[in-house]
Amino acid sequence: MASLSKRLEYRFETWLWRFRLVAILPVLFSLASTGVTFVLGTKEIGMAILGLGASHSAEKKYMATLLGGVVTGIDLYLIGIALLIFGYGVYELLISPIEAARAPGKAGDGLLDIRDLDQLKEKLVKVLVVALIVSAFKAMLSLPINDGPSLAFFCLSVLLLAVSGFLVTGDLGKRGKEKG
Repeated sequence: MASLSKRLEYRFETWLWRFRLVAILPVLFSLASTGVTFVLGTKEIGMAILGLGASHSAEKKYMATLLGGVVTGIDLYLIGIALLIFGYGVYELLISPIEAARAPGKAGDGLLDIRDLDQLKEKLVKVLVVALIVSAFKAMLSLPINDGPSLAFFCLSVLLLAVSGFLVTGDLGKRGKEKG
């Protein structure tokens, strides 16, 4: 009886271990989405570059539109990077370490070096916050500044973006320890 129980347990655990391979689906779709966002970002920036040749009477609005296209492209690139980090992290954590990234002479210790779930969350949050900062910057391009309150809101937005950028790069405790 104990032998049958052990065999059933072993078979179940073997099936359970192999079931982790279902995680290949989010990896593949995340990588495909990365490619799509890179293509869309390139298209946005390309359209902005092509728009340089056109002449418009409202020069300020024209420049904001072109700059908005470039910023949208950068935002799409950042979203693609977040998707790439997600796909890479899921593969590393659930399926198998990527040996090619750890080979001598390879740059496998950078943004895509993900050893645990906390590293994956930290790297994703950093990239997504930068993407949100870029999106906020794009929104600020079209913000009309007509009076004192609108100027105050604009200044507050700039301050919030600066604080967000500071917080993403690290906290004060880390900076104090590095200097001392």
